Amino acid sequence: MIVFIMSNLSKLEFVALDISGKNYLSWVLDVEIHLTAKGLGDCIIEGNKASSQDKAKAMIFLRHHLDESLKVEYLTVKDPLELWIGLKGRYDHLKATVLPRARYEWMHLRFQDYKTVIEYNSVVFRITSQQKLCGETIKDEDMLEKNTNYFPCL
Repeated sequence: MIVFIMSNLSKLEFVALDISGKNYLSWVLDVEIHLTAKGLGDCIIEGNKASSQDKAKAMIFLRHHLDESLKVEYLTVKDPLELWIGLKGRYDHLKATVLPRARYEWMHLRFQDYKTVIEYNSVVFRITSQQKLCGETIKDEDMLEKNTNYFPCL
């Protein structure tokens, strides 16, 4: 019984935020979704009226999904909004590197560079997801144009 409880404590709902921040954009989305599902989404919104109990629950959840080194760096932070803002200030600049790279990859994406449609689609969805995480979306027209450029009419 004790072994079951211990293994349950270390189980993560999603990958913890890496100290390098390489997974920050997807981590933010995961945190927002999970906190909202738990009824704690307001805890990371400016000017929230969350109870101290909800803030504590949100803080436990956030710390549980941080790299061990980040936990140590933010050890004295007790408010989830303060931690959220601190991490945003530290890693949000990654959008400035991810977005240009995603735009470049989209511009140079060619169907013939892939062996299968599945590989090509996987790359398309990865690029468009990165752009969405950075606040930019590819229009349906752009998707259609990208795909039709590589299928000549018979």
